[in-house]
Amino acid sequence: MLVAKLYAYAFLGEFVLLYPVYTLLFTDAGLSVAEISSLFVIWSVTGLVLEIPSGALADRVSRRLLLFLGPLLTGLGFGLWTLFPSYGVFALGFVMWGAGAALVSGSYEALAYEELERQGQSGRYAAVMGRATALGLVADAAAIGLAVPVFATGGYLAVGAASALACVLCAVAALTLPEHRTSGGGEGESYLAILKSGISEARTDRSVLHALLLVSFVTAIWGALEEYVPFLGAETGVAKTTIPLLILVVWIGATSGGLLAGAAAERMSTRGYALTIALAAPAMAAGAMSGHPAGFVLIALAFGAFQLAGVVADARLQERISGPARATVTSVAGLGTSLVTLAVYAVYGAASSAVSHGTMFALLVLPYLFIALMMVRGRVPARQE
Repeated sequence: MLVAKLYAYAFLGEFVLLYPVYTLLFTDAGLSVAEISSLFVIWSVTGLVLEIPSGALADRVSRRLLLFLGPLLTGLGFGLWTLFPSYGVFALGFVMWGAGAALVSGSYEALAYEELERQGQSGRYAAVMGRATALGLVADAAAIGLAVPVFATGGYLAVGAASALACVLCAVAALTLPEHRTSGGGEGESYLAILKSGISEARTDRSVLHALLLVSFVTAIWGALEEYVPFLGAETGVAKTTIPLLILVVWIGATSGGLLAGAAAERMSTRGYALTIALAAPAMAAGAMSGHPAGFVLIALAFGAFQLAGVVADARLQERISGPARATVTSVAGLGTSLVTLAVYAVYGAASSAVSHGTMFALLVLPYLFIALMMVRGRVPARQE
């Protein structure tokens, strides 16, 4: 039952019909491109600032409570957007969304790992999280498909109401999750003590630090590039109506990677892990630079490999955390992922006017080759062997 409840939470958390249309809402409310960009900055900064503090909070109080409050806060923001569309309300909504996401980040992984561990099934963590990630992608696709008829029928109000409802249902799903722990890991530590403990473990335990860095870079680079896949589609010269089909191919690849992560985590060695990302990087580059729709098959395979690698890296991180501040350490990884993601966005934005999108993809996957080389040389192990 635990696994089914985790899956329900993951699905409902991504089943938000506003995702494909909220930029249109901002535009129709009269916002300029600069104003919309500033909203994204507010969203990102909120998440960055609250990521680690919320992780420590999850180690001090009930993680289930934070998993309940996170989607409620996000859903309230979505509701305000559709009822009172204006720049100030949009900014407030993004703050609420960023805060809600921060409450969930770290809490979800920590609760899932420790509850599985309590049942003697910690080895299933990668498989469970891989499938949860895949279900999130399915929810994204379903929300996009459903958003079209709902928006056509009831406009932004209907889409906003459906999104808020999904968030409420996600919060209700959180209440069904088991949690067999006491505040502060059972030791009654203060919030500051837990915060310091988590940061110290992330900084001083080399095995944890290596796993944390692996999660941050492996997850962030391809995750950021995913946002630019439509531009690659346009660069092939296909009709605009065909681009969603190319995106679907990539989506299938990423989803498959999540589903295969469990089996891979059980037997993947450090060299096997390094080989996976070392092969995925040139596949991504070749597919992106081909300038042909068939190249999206290679991109899909690469995205699947990177998705798998990210889930396995998270599982390795959870295995290595030994202190009472599991959510805090996981949130440090979340912060690292956010920082690398912003760096990729910045590089892409600065250089994209000078080179093609295919070339940008090829250049930005080069760090994967460096990571693979470091792993082969034994400096960044993928698992405790």
